[in-house]
Amino acid sequence: MQKGQIGVTSENIFPIIKKFLYSEQEIFLRELISNATDATQKVKTLSRKGEVKGDLGNLTIRVKVDKEAKTITISDSGIGMTEEEIEKYINQIAFTGANDFLDKYKDSIDAIIGHFGLGFYSSFMVAKEVDIVTKSYKEDAKAVKWTCDGSPNYSIEETEKETRGTDIILHIADDSTEYLEDSKINELLTKYCKFLPVEIGFGKEKEWKDEKQVETDKDVIINDTNPLWKQKPADIKDEDYLAFYKKLYPASFEDPLFHIHLNVDYPFNLTGILYFPRLRSNLEFQKNKIQLFSNQVFVTDSVENIVSDFLTLLHGVIDSPDIPLNVSRSYLQGDANVRKIASHITKKVADKLSELFKEDREGFEKKWDDLRMFIQYGMLSDEKFYDKTKDFYLLKNTDGKYFTVEEYKKIVEENQTDKDKNLVFLYSTNLTEQYKFVEDAKTKGYDILLMDGQLDSHFIGKAESKLENTKFARVDSDVVENLIRKEGKKGTDLSSDAQSELTPIYESQASDNVGSFWVQYEALSESEMPVIITQSEQMRRMKEMGKLGGPEVNLYKNLPDNYSLVVNTNNVITKQIIEDKDKAVGEKIKEISDKEKTLNSDLEAINNLTKDKKEEEITQEEKDKKSEIEGKISELKSEKTTVLKDYGKDNKLVKQVIDLALLANNLLKGKDLAEFVKRSVQFIER
Repeated sequence: MQKGQIGVTSENIFPIIKKFLYSEQEIFLRELISNATDATQKVKTLSRKGEVKGDLGNLTIRVKVDKEAKTITISDSGIGMTEEEIEKYINQIAFTGANDFLDKYKDSIDAIIGHFGLGFYSSFMVAKEVDIVTKSYKEDAKAVKWTCDGSPNYSIEETEKETRGTDIILHIADDSTEYLEDSKINELLTKYCKFLPVEIGFGKEKEWKDEKQVETDKDVIINDTNPLWKQKPADIKDEDYLAFYKKLYPASFEDPLFHIHLNVDYPFNLTGILYFPRLRSNLEFQKNKIQLFSNQVFVTDSVENIVSDFLTLLHGVIDSPDIPLNVSRSYLQGDANVRKIASHITKKVADKLSELFKEDREGFEKKWDDLRMFIQYGMLSDEKFYDKTKDFYLLKNTDGKYFTVEEYKKIVEENQTDKDKNLVFLYSTNLTEQYKFVEDAKTKGYDILLMDGQLDSHFIGKAESKLENTKFARVDSDVVENLIRKEGKKGTDLSSDAQSELTPIYESQASDNVGSFWVQYEALSESEMPVIITQSEQMRRMKEMGKLGGPEVNLYKNLPDNYSLVVNTNNVITKQIIEDKDKAVGEKIKEISDKEKTLNSDLEAINNLTKDKKEEEITQEEKDKKSEIEGKISELKSEKTTVLKDYGKDNKLVKQVIDLALLANNLLKGKDLAEFVKRSVQFIER
């Protein structure tokens, strides 16, 4: 028996491997199966070259769990190893056999998975001792057994083994006994190895015999050795793509919209199938659906570092040996190839969408509501993708009709161009809540877009920056007369003094439960509502964008809502409110106003007296007199505001018209809504 020490530079190498090299303990099985697959692929290559004589026999890789003995055995019928090869490839950590083999047979080699020579040592993450029993394919080779207990010490001796290949026997550690459960091993094999190119057997098939199920000699094969993405697209039917999607995502209840088959061999190797799922909302929920493989070995389903972020909304498979992985094959490393691959995938996706639009416009429109969020996300995050998709990006109006941007411009430019020559795209985010505003705009002959998606606020900002002389306005961002200004703003017959007397009355009844209000006055149609509530387009848009995230807009999301309470000075109810105000507090307000006028005259006299004097020439008496008058004027203004607010807070008519406006905007809720209903009944009973 030969004994020795594994060729490592530190006795602490095994703790490093166990704790730090691999991000997930469970990948030990992936690594050992990958090594077995490599050994099998090598023997097939040697057989084709005539270096292995005779029939290769059954090449199935078998995994066996012995719960009683606390072992897991991975067996292959690959090329095996001689004692010298164990010394070279096992005892010298990271001196991989894959590289030597690739150099020798690079022109005819099947896919070799191994790159680093460290995969085998992942077994010590779960095993307290590991045995290798192996016999080389070479003539007159002797079987050998290698044993190591997780320290740098090992033993190697001759043993008996009839067949070519390698058995890796893991003696499972006490803290890893969960891996002795068949269900756990089956889970890991399905996750990491379900598409490996060599059959993997785990357990035996059962049949019904003598009124009970008994095991047969036939292996249960857990993997598909020729997955769909490795096949020629010309040989695949649509139902095959759909069946494969169901295989990848058995819990999915909806069929994908369509797919893209990737097949590139220059300047990098890339195969795969990407599916377009139906996307409605919740971007984060939709991510992490693309599975990354390297030579059919599962690596990860977090592919943010290889594809553009918006492409992570897609589902499917990407397989490439040219994607650089870290030593443990558990995550991606930055590389120029990665950027090339990402760029290629983005182009293929854009080309596919363009093809669908050009070849079947009607079918594309039917899919648009499910595609919109994906395309918007791409246009927002990737300038090249924006340029490729802008010509077939669709706008949908409230009548359910679809238009490209250029088509829509031609339809609305005559009626929806403002006095500054800007084309105004009007839109609604909720047809139910904004019904009245939509109908008012339609009455003016305007066309309204429906923009109710999660990314629409962001997309609108992007579109405005790209489209010349074009802006977007939500239908409830202003009264209909002001949405698209054809001329200067119309004035109102209500004097500034009358407006200042009305403002405290309306402010006293504005609900604190909704947000803050700014009262303004417009001379609208007599048939228009007495009060209309609107919200600033830009502020509301920034708040909506802030809710979705992004450091540049995050600060807006917590700002209080600000609304404009627009009083229609031509409405008969507004005129009634003014009359009622004059009757109730008119004399008191006049009395205060008269005092204000007198004081304002006194203030004007002092200002005229001192206007030509330098600051040092103004006497203290003059300064004190001016300060006294200004103080009295301020007191009178406060007194007037108090009188008007005290009157207004009990004015049911004012409260009613404000609540009607809130109700029209879906802003009246809870207690306020209940009180509105009760008050409405009282008005009816009068």
